[in-house]
Amino acid sequence: MAIASPSATLRDEQQLIASIVEVMKQEQQLLVSADADGLATLTPEKLKLAQQLGACSLLRHKALAAAGFAAGEAGMEPWLAVGGNGSARADWDRLLDLTRQAKELNRVNGMLLNKQLANTTGVLNALRGSSGAGTGGVYGASGQTLATGPSRRFVVG
Repeated sequence: MAIASPSATLRDEQQLIASIVEVMKQEQQLLVSADADGLATLTPEKLKLAQQLGACSLLRHKALAAAGFAAGEAGMEPWLAVGGNGSARADWDRLLDLTRQAKELNRVNGMLLNKQLANTTGVLNALRGSSGAGTGGVYGASGQTLATGPSRRFVVG
């Protein structure tokens, strides 16, 4: 399916990236509240939106190539300079702004995810015990960790 103009998909792309931004804002709130179940429900929605956005971008890239420009993001500026109009420029600039928002949200969400991972790792290490492998998870009747390492018996001979 060919499109007449590289600007034909810009509004659809804007709507899709705006939806992704909203999902990423929800994701951020769920990361802050450490809601793993909520995060799991957002992942399929985010993937679906990203796939739709990719399909729209591909159509725009094909239209750019058909018009004699680079078939990618780099082709938009030259096309706008020659074949675009004020509306196409405004739509492209809006798409770029939304993309920057998504990129920043992705950066912050990645930091939050890394923080959650570090917290989880710290909790797991604490549960395993501070003296290393082999001592965690074994508790006596008093609730204290039992030593399960090598014994220090001496042979007297």
